[in-house]
Amino acid sequence: MAFNDTLFQLGMDLTRSSPAQTEDLVCTAPVANDDRKDFFIERDGVRFAGTHLIIDLFGAKRLDDLPYVKATLERCATAAGATLLHTHLHPISPKGGIAGVAVLAESHITIHSWPEAGYAALDVFMCGDAKPHLAVPILKAAFDAADVQVKEHRRGEDLEPLKWQAAARQPVSFQAAKARRQRQRRAA
Repeated sequence: MAFNDTLFQLGMDLTRSSPAQTEDLVCTAPVANDDRKDFFIERDGVRFAGTHLIIDLFGAKRLDDLPYVKATLERCATAAGATLLHTHLHPISPKGGIAGVAVLAESHITIHSWPEAGYAALDVFMCGDAKPHLAVPILKAAFDAADVQVKEHRRGEDLEPLKWQAAARQPVSFQAAKARRQRQRRAA
């Protein structure tokens, strides 16, 4: 029974409702199917799903200030040109650690912090036109980090063209999609 109660407190028990589950149902994505923001991208002749940054902050401060962490993740999303759908953070330890996620139409930003060690592990994954690298200087400045290490991974870049088409609901012409986005931007 303790296991079930733990899942419930974390909002993961599907047999009972919880504040986390209710919260998640309050807002639906303001993104229509024809206007997806998580489209595949092509850069330097390479087609991939999106850019995934693994960010380590060392010597960081304010990692136990939940409202500040929330505001910082939301600033990162805005600066990167992403569409924020929901932010959900939890205190996770008696020493003030925080774990959470900013859910984006383009994917997500996550954080897990150890304030007692001045360390935070962040994960920034964005598809489409979003620019996840713009989150890095915001994180460094906001948490006054002494050192920041960033590793980049292009998600799905190793898929062969036939597998890309199989993964899509219908065959995708990336040149046509790019031209359509450019037309939409000019019209806006």
